[in-house]
Amino acid sequence: MELLKEICEKLQKGKAKDVKVLVQQAIDENIPAKTILEEGLLSGMSIIGEKFKNNEVFVPEVLVAARAMNVGAGLLKPLLAEAGVEATGKVCIGTVEGDLHDIGKNLVKMMMEGKGLEVIDLGTNVSPATYVQTAKEQGCQVICCSALLTTTMPVMKDVVQAVREAGLDAKVMIGGAPVSQAFCDQIGADGYTPDAASAADMAVQFCRA
Repeated sequence: MELLKEICEKLQKGKAKDVKVLVQQAIDENIPAKTILEEGLLSGMSIIGEKFKNNEVFVPEVLVAARAMNVGAGLLKPLLAEAGVEATGKVCIGTVEGDLHDIGKNLVKMMMEGKGLEVIDLGTNVSPATYVQTAKEQGCQVICCSALLTTTMPVMKDVVQAVREAGLDAKVMIGGAPVSQAFCDQIGADGYTPDAASAADMAVQFCRA
């Protein structure tokens, strides 16, 4: 459908105003909210995610595309709720205790929202107890921990232990510049990805499982 294709294209260019107008037009034409979301907004964000993975676009392009997506999604939210459309899954994300870096975390959050996940952002300097409490209260299937400092990486191990001790079924994903697959294996986390787009894909897989 031409209109959905246009939403997808404008979103990739980060044209938030155009996206808003087009999404409203699609709503007025009685196109189902779920269809507008999936074939317009999420498909555009998915293309941006792939391009980001392949270094064809960079952080600024992702940020403006995500902003455009959020504007469009804002119009659809009440309609999706009415139609009983569920998110693909629920994730909580934060930068671990002692670490105040959030650019990477914010990027992962946007990519995950672009895949239709509901993301609870805990911000920075998040304690293991906060991750556990949030996941328990909100029913999160995935807990995502970010760290940019080698000194804060060990907190990720504490998060894994806290989750296991609490008997939670949630998967723990880790990421950040100093983090590696070897470290992930060492602390017993469930997943590591080198970039935001791959993190979103992995979270979707965990939620579907």
